[in-house]
Amino acid sequence: MKQIIEEVLRAEEKVAAMLKQARDKASEIGRSTDKDILERMNDGRQKAIETVRAAVEDAKKETERIRQEKLEQADKEKDTLLNNNGDVINNLVDTICKMILNTECDKDAK
Repeated sequence: MKQIIEEVLRAEEKVAAMLKQARDKASEIGRSTDKDILERMNDGRQKAIETVRAAVEDAKKETERIRQEKLEQADKEKDTLLNNNGDVINNLVDTICKMILNTECDKDAK
């Protein structure tokens, strides 16, 4: 009977050791999984940051390109306006100058 009890106790110890190993292994797997998840999240976060930075940089470049196009277009329109209306502008300047001169002459006469 004593031998049977000793075998049962040894079997229980063996099972307890196996359970401890299984728990330790499960804990190790859990820690490893948590670490892997954290690394993947950090990698994903870094990739997202890089993607957003690249998108912002592309948007800045596109904005600058459009701005430059609009400035060039405005310059061309200004030149066209001045070339097509040069006589009108010169006549307007002459009229304004005459008005100023006449006003000055009126002041001097008084």
